[in-house]
Amino acid sequence: MTAPTTAAARSFRGTHTEGRSAEELRELVSHWGAELELAPAEVIIEWAAATFGERFCITSSMGDAVLAHLAEKVVPGVDVVFLDTGYHFVETIGTRDAVQATMNVNLISITPVQSVAEQDAEYGPELYKRDPDLCCALRKVKPLADSLAKYDAWATGLRRAETHNRVIAPVIGWDAKKQKVKVSPIARWSDEHVERYIAENGVLVNPLVYDGYPSIGCAPCTRRVAPGEDPRSGRWAGTNKTECGIHS
Repeated sequence: MTAPTTAAARSFRGTHTEGRSAEELRELVSHWGAELELAPAEVIIEWAAATFGERFCITSSMGDAVLAHLAEKVVPGVDVVFLDTGYHFVETIGTRDAVQATMNVNLISITPVQSVAEQDAEYGPELYKRDPDLCCALRKVKPLADSLAKYDAWATGLRRAETHNRVIAPVIGWDAKKQKVKVSPIARWSDEHVERYIAENGVLVNPLVYDGYPSIGCAPCTRRVAPGEDPRSGRWAGTNKTECGIHS
């Protein structure tokens, strides 16, 4: 079997509105995971759009718009989910707004149940310092899980080159916690591949990337990275924490 063409992917938007069972989704992963392992990112997105229709979305943390740019070419109007934690840098929110204004995607901003002030009132101020895992669970993990309820599959910008923890990230995988198909179209891309794609296509990039922030999260938990340091060493610096919990 071959992956669907771009035209097929477009024609399938608006179909497949009924959700599949977990067993059906796992079967899709079992077959297509190996089939698409070496496929170009656009083909992987085409397959996801044709297979899941409106029950497919992509997520973006707005470090750049590479994944959104790839998806827009294949599936104009695709849902792009952005998690607004209430702690983002101004530059990150600006990048989100620029994506919404200039790209043919359906930008969906989701927020936690509690505002930062409400969380502070219940758990005390600066929870991110005292219990960063709980803060991430409240402001990232649960809101995203709730927002993905209407989808069968979600695409991420996860890349194996980013950290050792992500080396085994499959292109098409099964997210057991969320009971969803997890699609990582650029999992095999190197840093150089990303930079080349951005330069050749004029892709939007968060300006913080050029100011020493190769990996951008919430402002209180992200610092600049010195030359030669691991790109993600600026996240939760001084702690043993390396992931927010979304990808674990």
